[in-house]
Amino acid sequence: MKCLGGILQALYASALALAMLLGQGCSNDHEQGRVASHDLVPPGGFYLAAPVAKGAARDCPSTPEPYTGELFFPSKYEGSDSARDKLNKTAAAKYRKLTEDVRNLENGVNKWVGKYLEDGDPEYAECALEWLEEWADDDALLSKKYNHTGKSVRKWALGSISSAYLRLKFSRSEPLAGHGEQSRNIEKWFGKLADQVVRDWNAQPMERRNNHQYWAAWAVMASAVVLDRRDLFDWSVEQYRHGMAQVDAEGYLPLELSRQTRALAYHNYSMGPLMMIAVFAQANGLDLRTDNNGALQRLAERVEQGLHDPHLFKDKTGYPQELEDLQENSRFSWLEPYCVLYRCSTQTNAWRQSLEPLSTYRLGGDVTQLFNAQLP
Repeated sequence: MKCLGGILQALYASALALAMLLGQGCSNDHEQGRVASHDLVPPGGFYLAAPVAKGAARDCPSTPEPYTGELFFPSKYEGSDSARDKLNKTAAAKYRKLTEDVRNLENGVNKWVGKYLEDGDPEYAECALEWLEEWADDDALLSKKYNHTGKSVRKWALGSISSAYLRLKFSRSEPLAGHGEQSRNIEKWFGKLADQVVRDWNAQPMERRNNHQYWAAWAVMASAVVLDRRDLFDWSVEQYRHGMAQVDAEGYLPLELSRQTRALAYHNYSMGPLMMIAVFAQANGLDLRTDNNGALQRLAERVEQGLHDPHLFKDKTGYPQELEDLQENSRFSWLEPYCVLYRCSTQTNAWRQSLEPLSTYRLGGDVTQLFNAQLP
C-alpha cells in the first residue's frame, strides 16, 4: 500500500504518454474546426471534451478595451536596489491600473474556456473567441515601444491566452468548428505576438536571463503548439536549456538567489513555466529531464524543501524570506506537471492533493484538470 501512490502515478504518466502519441496520429479537418496533421501537440489533458450543455446560455460580457498603446509600465519594485525585492506600493497600484484591461482579458478568456469545459455551453467558447478576435483585429499588445515591464506584460499575456486557446483547439468537442475565419485571425495575431516575444527576449543579455526568460519561453511554447511552428518550439527549448544550465549542484538558481528576501518566492515562480515547457517537450518526443544531470528535478526538490522550511533559503542568502507571494495555492500549480514528469514521493503527492484543485490563468486555467483529466 505504501507504494500504491507511486505506482498509480507511474501508470498515469504512461497513459498520458500514450495519449500524446495517439494525439499526434489524429488527422482532422481544420476548416471544420479540427486540427489537421498537426506535428506539434499538447499533453493529453488538452484534448478534454466538454460535457453536454445544460441550461440556458448566458450573454457574453463586453470585451476589455484592446490595449494598443505603448507598453511602458512601472515595476512594482521601482526604486529598489539591484536585488529588486523591495515592494513599491504606489508603483504597484499604478501598474495594476494601467494593465487592468490586459489582466481582464487573460482572466476572462481562461474563465470562458473553463466554463465551456465545465458546462458544455458553446457560447462560453464563443465568448472567448469573440474577446480574442477583437484584440487580434486591433493588433493589441504589439507596440514596438516598451520597457522591461512592458515586454514582460506582453509575454505573460501571450502565455495566458494561447494556453487557454489550446484547450479549445485540441478539445475532442471541437468548439472551433464553424469558426475557421475567426480562428485564423486569432492565430495570426498569436504568431505576431510570439515573434515579437522572441525578439524582445533575444535582446536580453545572457547573464540576466532569469525567470522572465522562462515565462517568455512558456508563452512561445504554447504558441508554437497552437501554430504548429517548430522554430518557436526550438526557441522555447533553447531558453529552457539555458535555465537548466544555471541550476547549481545544490539545486539553486543563482539569479534568483540574488533576489535576497524574495529568493524562495522567485525560485518557486520559476517552476511553472519550466515544468510546462518540459511536459510539452515530452509530449513531442523530447525528454528534457536529463539536462544538466537532472537539473529540473534537483531544482524542484530544493524548492519544495524551501517551501516547507524557508530557513533553508535564509541560510543560503543571508536574508529572511518574504513569503507574501506564497500565500495562494495557485502558486504551486507546477506540482501537477511535476508529478507527471516524475514519480513524486508519497509526501509530495499528499501535499499536492491537499492543495487541489490547482489553477492559474498563466498556465491555461485548471492545471489539476489538465493533468488529471480522463484521457482520450
